[in-house]
Amino acid sequence: MKYLIVSGNPKKDGLCFSVTEEVLRGAREGGAEAEVLTVEKLERCHVCGDGWGSCREQHICAFGADGFNAAQEAVRAADQFCFITPVYWGEMAEGLKGFFDRLRRCEFGQSGALSGKQILLVASPGGTGNGMLTCLEQMDRFCRHTGAVIFDYIGINRWNNDYKKNAARAAAKAMAEGRRAGETL
Repeated sequence: MKYLIVSGNPKKDGLCFSVTEEVLRGAREGGAEAEVLTVEKLERCHVCGDGWGSCREQHICAFGADGFNAAQEAVRAADQFCFITPVYWGEMAEGLKGFFDRLRRCEFGQSGALSGKQILLVASPGGTGNGMLTCLEQMDRFCRHTGAVIFDYIGINRWNNDYKKNAARAAAKAMAEGRRAGETL
């Protein structure tokens, strides 16, 4: 079982980073081969051609040499995911948004690399803690466009991180152990 954590966090410390570490730990405790893919340095979509370049027909990005094509292959190879991001202005981090824009064009719909695969969504707002819900909704829309199955939504901030870090780790572990979204315990 390959568990891929796709992180939009541009920092190497702080709350979002520590939650990422907990998710990684949980997935490994559940028996998964787990790794973190950080996407904040990838370029934004160039919207080449008539708005649909090679992404629509060939399912690859014409500008993928920036690391996107390798990231796309990592997504294709994974069985389960956690998408995690700090929240900026009520939205996911710009790097993750840019990655999603490109990936959605290449992997759209029910036949794409995310179709039917489970995803844990984690949003980590700082400051006031606002924007958590709108960020999770934004990630939810991406999952729906790509046919992914949402396992759970976790919003974590400086007021609830003492127990939400545990929830994030437990969710990743449950996924790695084979629990499916919608199963009643």
